[in-house]
Amino acid sequence: MSPLTSHGLLDAWEWGQGRGPTARALAILAVASPESGWEELAALPLGERDRRLLALREELLGPRIDGLARCPACAEDLDVVFDARDLQAGAVAAPAESRLSMEGLTLRFRPTGSHDLLAVQGCSGIEEARLRLAGRCLLEAWREDRALGVEDLADEELAVLADAMAEADPGAELLIELRCPACGHGWWELLDVASFVWAELEVQVRSLLRDVHVLARAYGWREADILSLSPRRRRIYLEMVEA
Repeated sequence: MSPLTSHGLLDAWEWGQGRGPTARALAILAVASPESGWEELAALPLGERDRRLLALREELLGPRIDGLARCPACAEDLDVVFDARDLQAGAVAAPAESRLSMEGLTLRFRPTGSHDLLAVQGCSGIEEARLRLAGRCLLEAWREDRALGVEDLADEELAVLADAMAEADPGAELLIELRCPACGHGWWELLDVASFVWAELEVQVRSLLRDVHVLARAYGWREADILSLSPRRRRIYLEMVEA
């Protein structure tokens, strides 16, 4: 995986317009991993996908992450600052397959990937999406000597399966512990890595497009020539134009 270039960043951003966070996450990874096919990237466990996104983001912007959260108890807004490296401390890669046994029931399943999230986007509701997602990730189910489908599982068994899938790929749900300084309430906030990284990269793209606009007007350079400049050289030219 290579660092994001200015060209790659713009290509991913342009392709991702009008698409959802899952497709946008894959677009970012695709420009940074040209040696990997789309299907290969889409099959990555979500924990590994998000680890790669955070690594690319850190390479571009550094490890510090600034965010904003709202206290669910008193609705106070609070600034959140944390280190992206802490999110990956002790990260464990999800196994290709896992097995779960309980009360005569045996389940074999794989971790959720981006292709699974894309496949359930058209579902009419959360319950349908959960059932379809479980059906895609469930490789095999047996009750004693009888093979089962996902539709044969009881609600509580589906819930146990969902918990086991989350435990097998803990990086797929990154939780940040927060405490409100106003009321003292503490809670866990889920970090949607794909949406968060995209939002930050979009700010960088807007700044990059402005740089291209200013330098193209001042010097008549082509976009490709401007993007080929290192960020430091580009900044020096901008400072001279704006002096």
